[in-house]
Amino acid sequence: MRLLHTMLRVGNLDTSIEFYTRVLGMKLLRRKDYPDGEFTLAFVGYGDEADNTVIELTYNWGTDHYDLGAGFGHIAIEVDDVYAAAEEVKQRGGKIIREAGPMNAGTTIIAFIEDPDGYQIELLGRKP
Repeated sequence: MRLLHTMLRVGNLDTSIEFYTRVLGMKLLRRKDYPDGEFTLAFVGYGDEADNTVIELTYNWGTDHYDLGAGFGHIAIEVDDVYAAAEEVKQRGGKIIREAGPMNAGTTIIAFIEDPDGYQIELLGRKP
């Protein structure tokens, strides 16, 4: 078994694809419209789906926002340098919601950003 993808419902698919590809540096792996179901799926990630876990962005036609609820926490992305990655996200127009620094009650360096739909993404420093 292996984890294939995480699905996020998005209110504007083009804006979300732009964020995940331009701001976070992922690649658009595939995109397909499903007219009978009135939705579009786009898969983004850092590598091919055969070898990597990816994110499925689901756009339900005519729905421009979702209530995120209290159950979902965040997506985590490992980076070499959290400070540099957070700065790069800022320069690319991304929204930082927690600046880079040590986590509460620990020493691991983290930062949090937010995607266009309000989903939180943790930037987590690579362990030596």
